[in-house]
Amino acid sequence: MTVAILGSGKMGAGFARLLASKGFDIAIGHKNPEKAVALAKEIGAKAKGGNVKDAVGQADIILLAVRYQDAAEALMAAGDLTNKVVVDISNPITADYKGLTIGHSTSAAEEIQKLVPGTKVVKAFNTIFAELLPTESRKGRKVQVFIAGDDEAAKAKVSDLVTAMEFEPVDSGTLYNARFLEPMGEMNILLGFFLGWGTSGAPEYRNGE
Repeated sequence: MTVAILGSGKMGAGFARLLASKGFDIAIGHKNPEKAVALAKEIGAKAKGGNVKDAVGQADIILLAVRYQDAAEALMAAGDLTNKVVVDISNPITADYKGLTIGHSTSAAEEIQKLVPGTKVVKAFNTIFAELLPTESRKGRKVQVFIAGDDEAAKAKVSDLVTAMEFEPVDSGTLYNARFLEPMGEMNILLGFFLGWGTSGAPEYRNGE
């Protein structure tokens, strides 16, 4: 399976390194293709880098690893996304990281779905810091990834990807529920950066355990 990763920042690069280490073929896309090429070269034979449209054309699953405010530009550059699975990892946070720019009556994931109605948008990874992406950072623990989406087959594909990365997938219902997952992501940011808990924490749900 080839996974496209749009973005080469901390999250994008972290996903690329992790997935390549698990045997996936990675297509990295960036609005500045040279950045994607440089990251792919660093990762090795399992990764290719280039522009956004070329990366998306090689994959069925797309990790949208850009800030929410940059999502529309990235998706516009991607070309035809019909029937693609787009994984939105974003939190629509303010410039000072202390609040959300949208919420309660909608979510970043729902707004992204409106931008690309022919795709299957799935919310995931928005409660995970980049520091938790390397497998060695999670040794001895199973970090949960909350997954929300309207298409069950798309959620299953993302769940399989989450499992392959050695996280624990948690089915969180429909895409509507991204309205609640995104405040969880913001709360994790507040705990981690403003209350001094650090970036090794992540929300966890245990069903009666």
